[in-house]
Order: sequence, then C-alpha cells, then structure tokens
Amino acid sequence: MADDTSVQVDDASSEDTSEDYSDLTRAVRELVDVMHSGNLERLEVTRGDLHILLRAHSVTPAPATNDQPVVAAQPVPATVEPEPVDQPWHQITSPMVGTYYEAPSPGEPPYVQPGDTVAVGQTVAIIEAMKIMNEIIADRPGVIEAVLVENGEAVEFGHPLFRMKPA
Repeated sequence: MADDTSVQVDDASSEDTSEDYSDLTRAVRELVDVMHSGNLERLEVTRGDLHILLRAHSVTPAPATNDQPVVAAQPVPATVEPEPVDQPWHQITSPMVGTYYEAPSPGEPPYVQPGDTVAVGQTVAIIEAMKIMNEIIADRPGVIEAVLVENGEAVEFGHPLFRMKPA
C-alpha cells in the first residue's frame, strides 16, 4: 500500500476565495482516501481548468522473516583420539566449540554420572553451538569414571568431557 502521497494542483484561475479552498482541501482529502482504500498508485482528476494529480510512492516491503523453530542437530559422535595402548581408560571429547550441558534441560537429571554404564550411540551430553543443541554420543561401550567439565562450561574442539573405562 502507498505510504507517501504527493499532491500537485494546477489552477489557471487565481480568483478562488477561502471558501473555495476549503472545498478544494476537502475534495483532495477525499481523493487521497479513495486512493488509499483502493490501493491506487496514481489518481488524476481534471475539472475545467483545475487539474489534480495524486501519486503514491510505493514502499518496498520488508523481507519476510523465518519464524520456524530451531531444529536440533543430528547426534554427533564424540571425537575419537588415538590412545596409547597402555592406558586403561578412554576419553570422550568435544567434537566442536560450544557450551557443555549435562542434561536435556535444567532441572532434569544428567545423561550420565560416574559409575554409569554406557552403550555405543548412547547420548552422554549436549553441546550447544550457534543456538543448536548437538547430542554427544558414546563411541564405544564402557563405564563413566569421571565427568571432566562443569555444566554450562564453554568447551573447545577436542576438549575432554568424560573419562571412561572401556567394557
């Protein structure tokens, strides 16, 4: 719809009275209303030697916003680091930069705690990166020996999250 309307009035006669101007003003306002209600971009009226041309300047609409909800990303397998053969434990590390969360939402129990047995593919934590919640899954079976980060802590790629004893 038009936002800004310009009015051009050409009148060859300069003998109008103030009463004629009030009638003219009222008529122009009515024409502007007609123009806006009909979504017209241009309205031209000629009556005798009076010529009225109304043009509405079009306004570019604002770009549409995407109001779709944020979708959780697919589970991300934890980074597997080569381990020396003599180590009796395995570390689950962060596959990305983000914020570590131990539970699906505040107030809920953690996914895993020390002493819990985990299976391959089991969710052990969430890393929030760019407003997307990424599930961190166990890459091998075992028993969680220690949680190496605090809930809400910022983590980097490769940051150790858990120490576990392989099954």
